[in-house]
Amino acid sequence: MTTPPVALTIAGSDSGAGAGIQADLKAMSALGVFATTVVTAVTAQNTAGVTAVHPVPTDVVDAQISAVLDDFAVRSVKTGMLATTATVRLVADRAAAGDLPALVVDPVMVASTGRRLLDDDAVVAYRERLAPHALLVTPNLFEAAILAGVEPNEGDDVEAMVDLATRIHGLGPTWVLVKGGHLPGVHSTDTRPAPERVADVLFDGTDVTVLEQDRVDTRNNHGTGCSLAAATAALLASGLDVPTAVGRAKEFVHQALVGAAGWDLGRGHGPLDPFGWSRD
Repeated sequence: MTTPPVALTIAGSDSGAGAGIQADLKAMSALGVFATTVVTAVTAQNTAGVTAVHPVPTDVVDAQISAVLDDFAVRSVKTGMLATTATVRLVADRAAAGDLPALVVDPVMVASTGRRLLDDDAVVAYRERLAPHALLVTPNLFEAAILAGVEPNEGDDVEAMVDLATRIHGLGPTWVLVKGGHLPGVHSTDTRPAPERVADVLFDGTDVTVLEQDRVDTRNNHGTGCSLAAATAALLASGLDVPTAVGRAKEFVHQALVGAAGWDLGRGHGPLDPFGWSRD
C-alpha cells in the first residue's frame, strides 16, 4: 500500500465533533490524507452553541507543532481557530520561517451569528503577520469584511465579494477564497428569499473565478467552513494546484451537506456527512 501524504491542522477542539479539529480530521481522512493535529483551544460546544473556551498555552501549541514537524513530512497545513493573539503571532512566525508549507488560513474570527471571537490585536496579527504567508485564505463574508476593513453588509453580493477578495489579496496571500455561505437567504434560518445556487469567489491577484454550487436546504451545516479549508489542504497535500483543490473541496463539502441533510443529530445546526454514509 502506498504511504499517504501528510497534512497538519492547527485548530481548536469541538466537543460536538461537527467543526474544529474533529471536522478537519474527518475531511482529510475521507480524502485519503493522513491528518496530524495541533490543538489550540478546547471548547465545550454542541450543535446549539459554545459554552466554554479554554485556550492552550502558546508554548504547548509550539511544542505540538515541533513534535509533528520533527517526525512527519507535512505537505500542507490548515489553520482554524487560533484563539489568542499570541497563538496567531506564533503561527505567523512559524509560517515566516518556512515551517508551514502550502498554508491554508481559515481565519476563524466570527461566529455564525456574527459575534466576534478575537480581539483587535489578533485581527491585526492576522492581517499583518499571518495572511502574507498564506498560500490561500478562506474567509466567510463576516471575516472577509474584517480583514478588508469594511462593514459586513458591504459584501452581500458577488460584485462586493470580488472587491473583498481584491482587498484581502493586497495583504499578501497568494490566493483568496471569499465564501458565500452567508449571502442573503442561504442559511435555512434566513427569512430572505433563498437563492438556487451559492457563489464563492476565488482570486489570485489577476483572475477572478466565481464558483457556484446548488444550495442545500438543511440546518445541518455545522463545520462547512472548517471542512472546506481542511479538504482543500488535503487535496493540496495530494499534489493538486489551488484552483483544482478548491473546486474538488467544494464538491466534497456539497456532497457532505447533501448526505447529512436529513439527519437528526442535536438540537441546533447538525454536522456534515464527510464519509458518505448516507449514500450507502
